[in-house]
Amino acid sequence: MKKLAGGPELIWMFSTLSVILYAPALCYMLLSGDVKFNVQTVGMIFGSGMLHLAYFLTLQLGYRHGELSLVYPIARATGPLLATLFAVVVLGEQISIQVVAGGMCIVIGVLFLSGGLRSRRLSKGPSMLFGLGTGVLIGCYTVWDAYAVSVALVAPLVLDYFANLFRGVALMPYALKRKPALISLWRCHKLPVFGIALLSPLAYILVLYVYTYTPVVYVAPLREVSVLFTVVLGAVLLKESEVASRMTWGVLIVAGIGLLVSG
Repeated sequence: MKKLAGGPELIWMFSTLSVILYAPALCYMLLSGDVKFNVQTVGMIFGSGMLHLAYFLTLQLGYRHGELSLVYPIARATGPLLATLFAVVVLGEQISIQVVAGGMCIVIGVLFLSGGLRSRRLSKGPSMLFGLGTGVLIGCYTVWDAYAVSVALVAPLVLDYFANLFRGVALMPYALKRKPALISLWRCHKLPVFGIALLSPLAYILVLYVYTYTPVVYVAPLREVSVLFTVVLGAVLLKESEVASRMTWGVLIVAGIGLLVSG
């Protein structure tokens, strides 16, 4: 997504393609009778669709106007901390001192990773703001979706499928106004777009499935082991700067994640 540097038209394209790719799986579930719709189910699906739409738009803006190795780690570190807090307040999950310590490690790691304690580096401001905004949305959709699959009993594939469908419908008017950009995007980058459309839903469906039997305070932080991989990829593939110092604080973030998971 960072290398494509697309806007809402990219989100529309891979969301619509995801709807097509996962349609056979949804049809199988519908025909098997495993899916039941009611007012609560529809409400949870609509809310999830709204949150994920806002998340993808914010994340994509961050990728276009910030550095991957700053935006992504900040978002993925802030997200689990807020998700943990929201899970305690909203879902009534239990929290320990060790979990609090893990959260503090994540916050400190994020501040140093982003240069937040060195306020003169104003050029990093947009990356920080987009990363924090994305992290807030991650915390919100994490708890919302965990409630949907564990309490409201919405099937993980169904929840993610209709979130993709919601994004596709919501962004269609914008996408149709940018037909040349869509044609160029598909012509030049169809393989990366296909990869996003296939892998992004698959990854999240797996997470949603785990939420059905594991508390958010354990699952949400564990997802963030991707932070260090992303910092490395941002440096190696996108030639971004200061990877050594960012890796140092990335290790602290992962240590905090470890404390959260084992707590």
